[in-house]
Amino acid sequence: MSSIKFLLLATSILFTVGCQSKIKKTLQVIPEVEEVETLKLPPQELNKYETAYFASGCFWCVEAIFESVKGVKEVVSGYSGGKEKNPTYEDVGYGKTTHAETVEVYYDPKEISFTALVQVFFGSHDPTTLNQQGPDKGTQYRSIAFYKNDSEKKIITSYIKALKDQDVYDGEIITTQVTKFSKFYKAEEYHQDYEKRNPNNSYIRNVSIPRLNRFKKNFEDFLKEKGAH
Repeated sequence: MSSIKFLLLATSILFTVGCQSKIKKTLQVIPEVEEVETLKLPPQELNKYETAYFASGCFWCVEAIFESVKGVKEVVSGYSGGKEKNPTYEDVGYGKTTHAETVEVYYDPKEISFTALVQVFFGSHDPTTLNQQGPDKGTQYRSIAFYKNDSEKKIITSYIKALKDQDVYDGEIITTQVTKFSKFYKAEEYHQDYEKRNPNNSYIRNVSIPRLNRFKKNFEDFLKEKGAH
């Protein structure tokens, strides 16, 4: 499925989803950290913002997508949705845990709503591919929309219902799990801002950047102004 109709607020639009590259990511990644300035807010600053949690494939891609959205102040790559304590990238990547690669999104609700973040989530990946996003396969890459309270759960389930009612995915089944948030484990430091710090990595060039660019093309109104953080 190269393109689908998608519900954006009260308007249907057309956009392309899913990683389509055949380049596969190896798990034994050697960090290629470059000296790229990344402005990080201190914990005391982050505490004044709301958090949301989503899983939709490789967190290198997902982190970069949410960081491009206005109202989002910080995005952290990590693991959630499973029962094992203190998971590592090696364990999660090899499918040795029940966790999924997940992002923690810090956002200002005065600038962007949780509903809009749910729209970004569905608009930036293909929720009909079970346990897969592009070349990445396994339960660690499954689609999950986490909720922290009944209000967030209702927003997610109502949005999924709207997608189904309008047959946005042409009869394909939405496999996204709607899961009560429990615990988020931050990934190893070299995973943070990985796309920005490793632009020459083959996976970044062939999968992450094209996915980010597709999102930007179709969600221009959601993007931060150039130079904004």
